[in-house]
Formats: sequence, structure tokens, C-alpha cells
Amino acid sequence: MPDYKQFPLADTAEGLTEAEILNWRVQPGDRVEVNQIVVEVETAKAAVELPIPWAGVVTELHVEPGQTVEVGTPILTVDTDPDGAGAPPQGSNGSAPAKEAPAEQQAAEEEMKPLVGYGSKTVVAKRRPRKVAQAADTAAVETPRTAVSDPLLTENVSNEPLTTPGKEYVPLAKPPVRKLAKDLGVDLRTVTGSAEGGVITREDVERAAGGAAAPAPAAAPAEPGARERRVPIKGVRKATAQAMVNSAFTAPHVTEFLTIDVTPMMELRERLKRDRAFAGVKLTPLAFAAKAVCLAVRRTPDVNAVWDDEAGEIVYKDYVHLGIAAATPRGLVVPKVRDADRMSLVELAAALDELTATAREGKTPPADMLNGTFTITNVGVFGVDTGTPIINPGESAILAVGAIRDMPWVVDGELAVRKVMQLSLSFDHRVVDGQQGSEFLADVGAILADPAVAITY
Repeated sequence: MPDYKQFPLADTAEGLTEAEILNWRVQPGDRVEVNQIVVEVETAKAAVELPIPWAGVVTELHVEPGQTVEVGTPILTVDTDPDGAGAPPQGSNGSAPAKEAPAEQQAAEEEMKPLVGYGSKTVVAKRRPRKVAQAADTAAVETPRTAVSDPLLTENVSNEPLTTPGKEYVPLAKPPVRKLAKDLGVDLRTVTGSAEGGVITREDVERAAGGAAAPAPAAAPAEPGARERRVPIKGVRKATAQAMVNSAFTAPHVTEFLTIDVTPMMELRERLKRDRAFAGVKLTPLAFAAKAVCLAVRRTPDVNAVWDDEAGEIVYKDYVHLGIAAATPRGLVVPKVRDADRMSLVELAAALDELTATAREGKTPPADMLNGTFTITNVGVFGVDTGTPIINPGESAILAVGAIRDMPWVVDGELAVRKVMQLSLSFDHRVVDGQQGSEFLADVGAILADPAVAITY
């Protein structure tokens, strides 16, 4: 007897409530194995591949790619006993009597249990509405118009005829035309559209109203919004926007700036690139900045603390989980280098290289974007000198690293051309006072201006 199981959208340990289905890796009729990847979803943090904890045959996909669904919603049904006979009992949710699962399947289910929305409640999957074929011999049905895929024309965005048994005919017209018809008192159901596919135009409505409509201004476009694009706010963009608004209007931001001569750092970088310990390692100015931050935190631990409003406490972190703001095709993400303060320069450089490459591919594990203590944003890679960065939620400071430029600089009383960089530090004034923020920024600048200073920290 078939044993139907429903696979719900799980929360990938992030505390999120929804995700967008990016693409399916299986189709109805496909056989799947335990822990096989069946779907890729995009959460507010990253793209995540979800494995299925059962083996069997996929019977139905409940969600189309591009749809956003809530955690716990069934997205796939699988028959875990495809070689059985008979149908599931009537009135049930499609599940056959329980039987002992193989050890591998039990292990997979145990692995899935921590995911919110998995196994927490019995959910009956809602099948997608089936397309109803139009009866050719139904005299009451109007001759079907050509289906149009433009969602601006009508709320009916499926490929089925706009007039089906039991459904009211929906005229094809864009929102501005519908508004015009409403203003002029014209019933669109009585108007014959002159555009391709039977679409009703402004001129059709005006003719039906007897020319009562006032002519549109000559300078106005024929269709408002014709040269605009609208993109739904979701995924990484939605989460980033909410986090930045919450941070900007919760933590009192203070931003300070420092311009430094990093010529000694760049000279050291060239020497280290020839060192065999750094062979195959991409040594960037960002790696030096990351190391400088980890060292400077030792002298000013306040920038690595966080304000806990609910508990009425300031929480000091004796570790540095360093966030690196990374621009990706899906938006801004901030993956973390765990325990960055315990790493050498060569280890930091390698970790940063791997982290940024993984982030750009959208493959950063969700767990790697949680629980940061301090963030660096490298605006210099875009040729920008400085900025006023917004603190990442759950932290108290963020450092912006600007572009390195050849600029005139006074050295020992003489004007010279040097490698110059600007730094900017934003900090939460509830946790970090002006003196502490200034001392931290000065320490970071001193290390980058003269890396030998690092041995004194």
C-alpha cells in the first residue's frame, strides 16, 4: 500500500518564517534517496539546499519556483512505498499504517527534527488547483479570448481560458484603463477590446463613454509606468532593509574618521607575498585590517560588546566573530569568520578569501551568518574613500575601509607621494563612549600605518 509523506518547508536554523522556492531538483515520478537534495530555497540570509529524509517516489510538487511560502508549509509529497498495492485509506491524510523505517532513514529524520516546521504538526497538503478544460458544447460560455500572461491586465494569470464554466468573464485591461472606466462609469464587460488578444485600451473606453473623457496631456506617457520596473521586496533585500532600519533607529550611531599613510603596510604586503608561508594565499589590505581590528579589540573590548536592552546588561564577548560585508547578486550579506582573534595573518587571509568566494556564489551556510561581534565593510574595492556605515544588528561597531590612493603626504617635514587610506568607525554610543571609539580607531590606524606596532599589543 502506498505510504504518502509530506515534506514541509523547514527553517534552516535561522529563526526565519518564510523562504522562496528557487528551483526543484526533482519532478513528479522521480525516485529519491535518503538525504538527496530535492529543492533549493532562498531565505533572508542565503540560498540553501534542502535534503529529504525519506526514500521513495515524488508524487507531487505543491509549490512553483518563485513562490514564497511560510515555514511548515508542505512543498512536496513522496510515496515512501511505491511498490505497494492499493490506495491510501479514505478520509485520512494519505498516510499508510506506520512501519519501522530503515536506520539510514531514521538518522535523516533525526537530523531534520531541529528544523522549525518539521514534524511539529500534521499538515494536510493543499493541492494546486487543477486547470479546468473548457467545455466545447457549453452554450452559455462566451467564446474564449486569447489568454494573456501580463499580470497588469487582469488578476487571472494562469494559462486557462478567462471564461470557464462557473467563472465570470474578466475583461482584459490594465489598471489605468480600469480606473478611467470607473471614473467614466463604463462597464468594461460591455466593451470590446481593440488591441491584440482583446485587450481593452483607453481609446476603447473613451469611445464607449461617447468621448466624455478629457484628453490626456500631450507630454504624459501613454501608459504610466511604461518605463518603470517593479521588483518584489523579498529575500536578502527585505531582511537587510529591516535590519538596517532597526539598527539606525535603535542604536545611537556615532561615526569617526581617520586618514592614514599605509605605505609601510603595502611594502610589508609585497614582502610577504614572496614568503613561502603565504604561497597560494590571496593577501589583501582587508586581511591586514581584519588583523588590526582583532589586535585593537584587546585594548578596547567595548567595541566587541553588545547592548542587551531586555536584560538591562552590556554583554562583553571574549572572542571575535568577525563579520565581512559582502555584495552578492542576491544583495548584501555578512558572513562571519569564527574566532578571528585566534588566527594568524596567513590564516585570516585564507579564511577571508574562502568566505568572500562562497558568499558571492550564494552558498554561505546560514549558521555562518549568525552571532557576529564586529563587522568590517570594505568600500575601497568600489573605489570609494569612506562612508558612514550602519552597525550590524547585535553588534556595537563597524569599520569601513576605504580605497588606497597615491596622495601627497608630509614625511619628516618633506612632501612625498604615499599610499593613503581612510577609515571610518560607526559605534553604538550606548556601549562605546567617544574616548573608547577614538582610541580603538587610532589603534587600528597605528597598526596599519606601521605594522611593527602590532608586537606591542
